[in-house]
Amino acid sequence: MNQSESFTVEIDSIPVHCTRQGSGAPVLLLHGWGCNTDTMASIAATVAQTNTAISVDFPGFGLTPEPDSVWGVEQYTRLIEKLAKKLGLQCPTLIGHSFGGRVSIVYASRNATDKVILVDAAGVPPIRPIKYYFKVYSYKLLKRLTLLIYGKDKGTRRIQQMQAKRGSADYAAASPRMRAILSKVVNEDLRPLMPSIEAPTLLIWGENDTATPMRDARIMEKLIPGAALVSFPGCGHYSFLDNPRQFAAVLNSFLKS
Repeated sequence: MNQSESFTVEIDSIPVHCTRQGSGAPVLLLHGWGCNTDTMASIAATVAQTNTAISVDFPGFGLTPEPDSVWGVEQYTRLIEKLAKKLGLQCPTLIGHSFGGRVSIVYASRNATDKVILVDAAGVPPIRPIKYYFKVYSYKLLKRLTLLIYGKDKGTRRIQQMQAKRGSADYAAASPRMRAILSKVVNEDLRPLMPSIEAPTLLIWGENDTATPMRDARIMEKLIPGAALVSFPGCGHYSFLDNPRQFAAVLNSFLKS
């Protein structure tokens, strides 16, 4: 059985934690928001049967420290591009789950890539109901009033407390800087980049995914040239954990093709 080894690569003064397992052509594993290399361990074990699986902790997750500013998908992608270059990875395969799918889309749209596997990937803006916009604009008004009433320092602390209560579980668990990054990346529309992906692309989705619903998968299937979609009934946003055996079979088949 292939053993996983941990190592660190310094990219622009950030010590990026990675794991490596297996041998053969390189496959980069890019995790979702709030996750890390441990979350991708089952995928890495499957990949390592035929390839070298290199899993990365994005800055702000796992054992990699936060970036020193509010990053968007572009900055995260540049880091992965520099990491690939430093490791000598030419034309790697990418496996991106959720937020890692965003980075995979940007990377593959402008770099030589052997294959792309997008797992319950983000990148398509969500459809917002009217009540969402009401909440957003009422919150912005409340934020301005809080700063006027309490001043900058105390008001900022109260705003951060409100954000933690009102936001998603990911948002509430994040530091103030990572909350700002999450707010930035979730609104980035990557659809214009999808037609530029030339590598064979497989979309793997859970049919019960509510974070990145099947609607997103179908849009990606339409926009990415030659993309194929495989969906798993009864699975959610972590389809690779909900149905690991079927996921591994589909992944193995695509990697060998």
